[in-house]
Amino acid sequence: MAETTETETNEADTPQADASEKHERKTRTGTVTSTAMDKTIAVEVTRRFMHPMYKKYVRDRKSFKAHDPDEECRVGDKVLIEETRPLSKDKNWRILEVIEKAPVV
Repeated sequence: MAETTETETNEADTPQADASEKHERKTRTGTVTSTAMDKTIAVEVTRRFMHPMYKKYVRDRKSFKAHDPDEECRVGDKVLIEETRPLSKDKNWRILEVIEKAPVV
């Protein structure tokens, strides 16, 4: 029988490799709808899905509060947000990047 040594262990079997794959954070892409709060923005995320019974495409909207430490976003910007630890009562998301700036009016 073959004995395994520490040098022969596979890196994929280590707990650290499993932990990095398991804890992928959720990301969403949405449009900034409000910047009235201090270091916080409201982001509206729209998704389309087929209704299971009626087989019709339905549009669903949900609003998230996201942390914007540099206050770089304006209303109308497209942003990528990522789930994070709770930062306040309603704020569990933070901005990863601004995908597209809103046109200046």
